[in-house]
Amino acid sequence: MEKLIFVYNAYSGTQNAVLDALHKLIKPNTYACSICKVTHGVFSENSRWKKYRQTSDVQMEFLYIDEFQKRYASKFGYKYTFPIVLWEDEVEMGIFIPTEELERTQNEEDLIKLIEERL
Repeated sequence: MEKLIFVYNAYSGTQNAVLDALHKLIKPNTYACSICKVTHGVFSENSRWKKYRQTSDVQMEFLYIDEFQKRYASKFGYKYTFPIVLWEDEVEMGIFIPTEELERTQNEEDLIKLIEERL
């Protein structure tokens, strides 16, 4: 495994970021991206998650749906639901943590535990 790719269930851009922040404030229980819910507060990255991400030996890449689809559309884009964590090496890509499991994570500790168990 060369790296982990975290694909948010959100789209890139300032307008989308503002709408996402408002959604998290107004109706946090209905926010669709479980990766975002546990790794970020309304305005910034969760400090525990940030420390884990920065000190991990695993390379991590974070993409929004539109960025993922643009980069991988011809090979893999149609196969997945979002959010999702994928692994990638020089030749292939696979599911590391599926959407269903991410939706059950309650906090950054749950996500970190899932990652560490599978490495």
